Amino acid sequence: MPEVARTYQVRTFGCQMNVHDSERMAGLLERAGYVPADPGADGADVVVFNTCAVRENADNRLYGNLGQLAPRKAARPGMQIAVGGCLAQKDRDTIVRRAPWVDVVFGTHNVGSLPVLLERARIEREAQVEIAESLEAFPSTLPTRRESAYAAWVAISVGCNNTCTFCIVPALRGKEKDRRPGDILAEVEALVAEGVSEITLLGQNVNAYGSDIGDRQAFSKLLRACGRVEGLERVRFTSPHPRDFTDDVIEAMAATPNVMPQLHMPLQSGSSRVLRAMRRSYRQDRYLGIIEKVRAAIPDAAITTDIIVGFPGETEEDFEETLHVVREARFAQAFTFQYSKRPGTPAADMPGQVPKETVQARYERLVALQEDISWAENKKQVGRTLPVLVAEGEGRKDDATRRLSGRAPDNRLVHFTRPEGPAPRPGAVATAP
Repeated sequence: MPEVARTYQVRTFGCQMNVHDSERMAGLLERAGYVPADPGADGADVVVFNTCAVRENADNRLYGNLGQLAPRKAARPGMQIAVGGCLAQKDRDTIVRRAPWVDVVFGTHNVGSLPVLLERARIEREAQVEIAESLEAFPSTLPTRRESAYAAWVAISVGCNNTCTFCIVPALRGKEKDRRPGDILAEVEALVAEGVSEITLLGQNVNAYGSDIGDRQAFSKLLRACGRVEGLERVRFTSPHPRDFTDDVIEAMAATPNVMPQLHMPLQSGSSRVLRAMRRSYRQDRYLGIIEKVRAAIPDAAITTDIIVGFPGETEEDFEETLHVVREARFAQAFTFQYSKRPGTPAADMPGQVPKETVQARYERLVALQEDISWAENKKQVGRTLPVLVAEGEGRKDDATRRLSGRAPDNRLVHFTRPEGPAPRPGAVATAP
C-alpha cells in the first residue's frame, strides 16, 4: 500500500511579513509531500509555529501553545513540532530547554531548511536547532501556498536599518536587503497571470526601498510600474516609516489608479519628546504635515496607524500630545498597544517605566477616542457607491439574504446585496451601494 501523506498545520503569530513567511513554509512542506491537515481532524502530524517577538505576550502565547501540545505529542508517536520566526531567532536553545518535546527550531533567515530539518529530526530522533545569522538568498524564490486565490503578498525587501529603541526586529531580521525592481515586477506579472487581482507590497520599512540599490525614488517608481501591469486591479503596501515618506510617493499614489487610497502610517507617539526617546527620526509637526499632504492629494484616503501607550518616561502631557495628533489626523483605525519591555532593546533599561495601572488607564482613553473617530469617519461613507473587491471567507454568504462581503478601495470591509444572476467570483470587482 502507498504510504499515507503526513499532514501539517502552520500557526502564525505576528505581522504581515510573518503571514507571508508562513505561506512559504506551507509551500515548502507541500513540495516535500505533506498535505494540509483537515481543520476538523484531531491534529496534524507536523505543527509549525511561526512566531513574533515584538511583545512580551508573544513568549507566553508560544509556550502556552507548546504546553497544550505536549500531551498530544506524547500520545502520538511520530508527531513533530517546529518553531520558527522571530522568537526562534531570539531564543534559540531556550525553546528546546523550556519545551524539550520540540523537534525543530529554525530562524528568520533559513525558512527554506524546514523540510530537511524535520526529516533529520525524525531520523536522528533528537531536536534540530539551526539559526542562520544572515540571509543567503531572498526568500521569494521559495514555493508559496497562498491563503487567497486572488490576493497576494509581494516582499520587496527584508530587514530594517532603523534603530527604534523599543523594537527588537532589526536584530532578528537583519539589515535591509532590497530585491531588484525587475524581479519584483516579474513576480507581480506572474501572480496576475495566475488570477491574482490584488497585491500588497511588503517590507519592514517599505518606503525605504531603494536604499540598498542606491535609488531614493525607487519606491515611487515601483508603484508607478505596478500601475502599468495589465490586469492588476489593486496595489497596497505596508508598512512605511514617516522619516522616509517623501512627496514623490504621495504623487505616485495619487497618479496611479490601481494604487489604493489607503495608507498605514505608524505614529507610535504624538509627543516629540517621546519620539526622540524612541529614536523615531521625526516629530509631531512632520507627521501631521505628511497627513495633510496625503489628504490634499488623495481626499478619500483612509489613514490607519500604530500607537504605543506608556513608553518609558511618558508623562500625562506627552500622552495628551498623542491624543491631539489622533484628533487632528482622524485615523480610520488605530492599532493601539501598551508598551511591552523587550530584553535586548535600549528602552528596556530606560528610567521612568510607567506603572501598569497608568498605562491601562491611558490605553482605555485612547481606545475610546479612536472608536468615536472611527465611527464618525465610517458614517461619512453612508450614501456612497463603491467598487468592492469580492472577498472569500469574509462576512456571511447567505443565499436567503443574498449578502456578500468585500473590500472597498480604502480597505474598509463592506457587506452588500448580491446582484441578480450568478454571484461575482472572489477577486472580481463589484459595485456596492
